[in-house]
Amino acid sequence: MPAAELIEIWRGGLREGVHRGHAVIHDGRGIVEAWGDPSAIIFPRSSCKIIQALPLVESGAADAAGLGAEQLALSCASHSGAALHVGKVRSWLEGMGLSETDLRCGCHMPWNKDENRLLTCGDHAPSQLHNNCSGKHAGFLSWVRHEKAGPEYVELDHPLQQAIRSVTAEVTGEEPAGVGIDGCSAPNFAGSITGLARAMAAFAQPKEDTRGQAMSRLVQAMCTYPELVADEGRACTELMRAMGGRVAVKTGAEAVFIAIIPDRKLGVAVKIEDGGTRASEAAITALLVHLGVLDKAHPVVGKLLTGPMVNWRSIEVGGLRLASGFPV
Repeated sequence: MPAAELIEIWRGGLREGVHRGHAVIHDGRGIVEAWGDPSAIIFPRSSCKIIQALPLVESGAADAAGLGAEQLALSCASHSGAALHVGKVRSWLEGMGLSETDLRCGCHMPWNKDENRLLTCGDHAPSQLHNNCSGKHAGFLSWVRHEKAGPEYVELDHPLQQAIRSVTAEVTGEEPAGVGIDGCSAPNFAGSITGLARAMAAFAQPKEDTRGQAMSRLVQAMCTYPELVADEGRACTELMRAMGGRVAVKTGAEAVFIAIIPDRKLGVAVKIEDGGTRASEAAITALLVHLGVLDKAHPVVGKLLTGPMVNWRSIEVGGLRLASGFPV
């Protein structure tokens, strides 16, 4: 099946462009609603960090290291490298007797404007702590320390990555369709968008076993500390705050977005084919409104979906619209 038209761009009364993609709402038993191709194979990228964090919690490594909800939120995060994020990850590593050099995520300039300006004006290079995935990697190191595994934890044959591969297959209900290397050097397992939505539905209605308890803790951590999952002004943080901590959402590179909705026992997955982040943010916002968990009058809806596009002189020049039939 082809991708569906999901989000349109309008300017001067004409449709200037369109973002096509796939979206699935799953209740754990089957597809509730879908647009595009439910069998489309995608890389979940950072949207699956909550899956990658499962071994950390269900193995007992998180409790052995005395990790709290803040660290669990960071283990699922694509943070902006703000001073808040950098400081908490540094303290986490130091508590294990480790340092920034033990990370394997690489360096990039922080997305947080204040921290970026501080480094730029001071002519300082970023460290791996500024990497948006440093919290995930600190979680990886906590598992490695607990399991007494080797330091090269991002290698595909490392016990940690094999554990993540296994848990990915179990929660998605399918064997990975392939593997790629993510921006932070960790393996990223491909699968269908339905499998990703199915996994998020599992997090939305966890069982009363060790895995279910781990799922609940991770979801609750994300909802409690949305500012650690992303940053002020970013979609994940603003959407979770707008829904009062009742829904966990997470973006991924190349326009992937997931939602975990415990109140409705639903999982949602979105993929925009052209990789346009503005479209994935708009699409997940539309679906959250459609499912009744986000007030359509909330300012974040205007910011991500219904608000006007303005030019550099603050003149309104167009805006985004939902394509016909999306959501419904």
